[in-house]
Amino acid sequence: MSVAWGEFLLPMLRRPKRVQVAALCYRGKGPDKEVLLVTSRGSGRWIIPKGWPIPGKNSADAARQEAWEEAGVSNGKVGAKAIGRYTYNKELSTGWSIPVETMVYPLNVEDLSEQFPEAHQRKRKWTSAADAANLVQEPELKQILQHL
Repeated sequence: MSVAWGEFLLPMLRRPKRVQVAALCYRGKGPDKEVLLVTSRGSGRWIIPKGWPIPGKNSADAARQEAWEEAGVSNGKVGAKAIGRYTYNKELSTGWSIPVETMVYPLNVEDLSEQFPEAHQRKRKWTSAADAANLVQEPELKQILQHL
């Protein structure tokens, strides 16, 4: 058992986190600012659009692409710098999970499309940042939303 722990399990637990990019989609300013949440495809929990980096795109542009695919954000200005990061464990189809660090980029939404790649797989909702913080599960994402 100690060989399995030392040679297989322990190194897996110590491996670096995988990185994803996310778009914190918002509209309005001040007390009128709203955040766009979408449901995950698997569990249906409320999340922000996110995904793996895309070859040939910088992180901010990859986050904008995820916002299009998952939420239908057809036009908007994405910030070049991440406004925060959060971690979570991504469940794999094998039943295992992997740690993921997600870099969050602000995206000021100008237009939404009713037709987008994952429209039939997700719901979306505009809500205040405070309400969004209560709807998401990841503690670090809650903090980002609470300080928006």
